[in-house]
Amino acid sequence: MTSVANEAGVWPALARDLADRVTHPGSRWHRVVASTPRHAFVPAWWARTDGGWQLRRGPLAEVYANQTLVTRVGTHHANHGYPSGGAPVGRSTSSSTLPGLLLTMYRHAQLAEGHDIADIGTGSGYGAALLAGRYGASHVTTMDVDPYLVEAAAGTLAAGGLAPDAQVVDATGPLPGTYDRIISTVSVKSIPPSWLAVLRPGGRLVTTITGTWMILTAWRMPDGEFRGRVAPDWAGFMPTRSGLDYPPEWADFDDLATRQGEEVSAGRYPVLDIADAWELSTMLALTAGVDVAHRYLPPGPDGIHTALLAHPDGSWARAAGHGTDQPLVHQGGPRRLWDLLDQTRDDWVRMGMAPWLGAHALVKPTGAVALAMGNWRAVIPAAAPGR
Repeated sequence: MTSVANEAGVWPALARDLADRVTHPGSRWHRVVASTPRHAFVPAWWARTDGGWQLRRGPLAEVYANQTLVTRVGTHHANHGYPSGGAPVGRSTSSSTLPGLLLTMYRHAQLAEGHDIADIGTGSGYGAALLAGRYGASHVTTMDVDPYLVEAAAGTLAAGGLAPDAQVVDATGPLPGTYDRIISTVSVKSIPPSWLAVLRPGGRLVTTITGTWMILTAWRMPDGEFRGRVAPDWAGFMPTRSGLDYPPEWADFDDLATRQGEEVSAGRYPVLDIADAWELSTMLALTAGVDVAHRYLPPGPDGIHTALLAHPDGSWARAAGHGTDQPLVHQGGPRRLWDLLDQTRDDWVRMGMAPWLGAHALVKPTGAVALAMGNWRAVIPAAAPGR
C-alpha cells in the first residue's frame, strides 16, 4: 500500500483539483481549499469493506476526493493503526467531512470578515484549517469532546502555521466565549440552550438535527428571539456524544426480527429502506420523534425484505414482504410506528414535497424548534438534560 507521506509531493495539484470540484475559481474559498493539505490532517482512515473496517493510508487521490473519510471507529483512531484484536468493531465516531459539505455549511452560516466563529466538531481539524485560512486563526475556536482529536488537530494546525483556539468541550453543555457564528458538524437532538446563550446579537447558527437530514439555520433577532429556516439542502452528521464512544445500541433488532406483534395487519405501502429515503425518514423523525431507530434487512433466499422500527418508549414495528407487495406488519408498544410511517407517506404523497425543506423555524429558549411551512407544522422537542 502506498502511504500518504510518500505521495505528499504531489498534493498541491490534487488540492487544486478538489477546489475546482467543490467551488469555482471566482470563489474566495478556492484559494483556501487549493492550499490546505488535507493529507496532513488525514494521514490514515478507516474504509468500510465487506469484511469490516480496513485501515488505509493511501493512495493520496482518495484523501483529495470529495468524500468523507472515517478516522475513528469506536475508540480506535486510524492514526494508531489496528487495535490488538484486529479490525475495530463499532460505529464511526469521528471523520473528516467531505469538503463540499463543509463549504455548504459555511455558506449557510453566512460568514464574513471579523466574525468570531465556533467550529463545533473538530474531527480531523481540516474544517478548522479552512476556516482559519479564510478568516484568520484568531477568529476561530474549534472544539470537540475527544481530547486526542483536539490535541492531534491542534498539532497539525500549528505545524501549518495556523493556531486557532482548540478546546476539549462537550458541545451540549456550556461553551467557552461568545460568537457571531456557530457552525456544527455534529448533529443535535435539539438546539442546546448553551448555544443560544453565547450567540451574540445578530449572530447565526447552523447545524443538523439528529435522525433527520435537515440543515437548520437560526438568527438571533433584535428582540432576542431565534428565528431561521431549514435550508433547501440536506446533510447528515454523526450525533454528539458525551464520552469517547457512543452508548451501546438500545434497540434489540435481533429480537424484533422475530417477535410476535400485539397487532398484526397488512401495511398499505411496500417495504423500503427508510434510511435511503431521506425526505421520508426526516418526516418520520418529525412525526415519531428523532429517537426513532430503523433497520433494513435485504431480501434473502425467500425474496422477503424486512424493515424494523423501534422507539425508546417501547413502540416497535416489523414489516416484511416481497417486492412491491403489501407487507405483513407486526407492531407493539404504546404507539403503532408502522401506521405512523404509512400516514407520513400519505402526507408526503398528498403534498408532493417534503414540507420541512425551506420551513420557517422558531427556536425556543429550551432548544425546542417549531417548524412551519404553509399549513404544515412540526415540533422538535427539547432534548432531556444529558442527552
